Amino acid sequence: MTAQLLVDSRSVLGECVLWCERSAVLYWTDIEGACLYGWQAADGFVRWWRMPERLGSFALCERPHQLLLGLASGIALIDLAREAMTPVVPVEPGTPTTRINDGRCDPQGRFVFGMFNQAPDGAPLGHFYRVDAELRVERLPLPPVSVANSIAFSPDGSRMYFTDSPTREIRCAAYDAAGRIGTPRVFARLGAGEGEPDGSVVDAEGGLWNAQWDGGCVVRYAPDGSESARLALPASRPTCPAFGGPGLDRLFVSTARTGLDAAALRGQPHAGGVFALSPGWRGLPERRFATRLRP
Repeated sequence: MTAQLLVDSRSVLGECVLWCERSAVLYWTDIEGACLYGWQAADGFVRWWRMPERLGSFALCERPHQLLLGLASGIALIDLAREAMTPVVPVEPGTPTTRINDGRCDPQGRFVFGMFNQAPDGAPLGHFYRVDAELRVERLPLPPVSVANSIAFSPDGSRMYFTDSPTREIRCAAYDAAGRIGTPRVFARLGAGEGEPDGSVVDAEGGLWNAQWDGGCVVRYAPDGSESARLALPASRPTCPAFGGPGLDRLFVSTARTGLDAAALRGQPHAGGVFALSPGWRGLPERRFATRLRP
């Protein structure tokens, strides 16, 4: 299966690709470029919005043109049409080396996210959090992390997935409507030389699709943790997959070019772009952040 280059965005650190089925727009962020992008399926036009700081992840909202932003320093709401934003709710202000990284909405419309420690030692100083409809931030009872990623939920919402990328283990835990989290266990483990688990998305059959940083591929794991598909990409650092298109049967993948030297970039000139594949599975509509607040 050949990956198609959808947008040659050359993002330094492309991440958090999300499909809005209502507007037929594919969104993603270039974290290091502090930009949000939107590709319009109708005409291929790409819009962009400059962010006030790095945008690690975001979520669609029920209100048109509104997104929940996981900015480096905290949480905010933005209206893209008016370019109006609420004040930022700080997260981990006492730990200056951490910033918000991966995040996704749970079935109840709460945004669950984790942190990334930018310090050279990469110590597990950050935590996982959940944001409710009033933008209240709650720390979750999960182990501290250095690079939180792979946050996703099973179709019925009874299981949460997550990882601390350098451990090369994707973990899962029971998750209920009240927000209670069970004891985490290892769901899948990447072998030496296979890269690190980055962002993930779950398909309609409950399979977890994981972008594997420095692995140059997206891997599907069945609900029991066994590998059931592996799709190669012409970029060594895929970061996040998302199902989209009218039938939710296309797999979009964001990638990064950060840390690649000149020789590596000559071999993968479209690194940092967004790619599309037809994997043979269908996804689910992205869950939306449930709030009545507005910027």
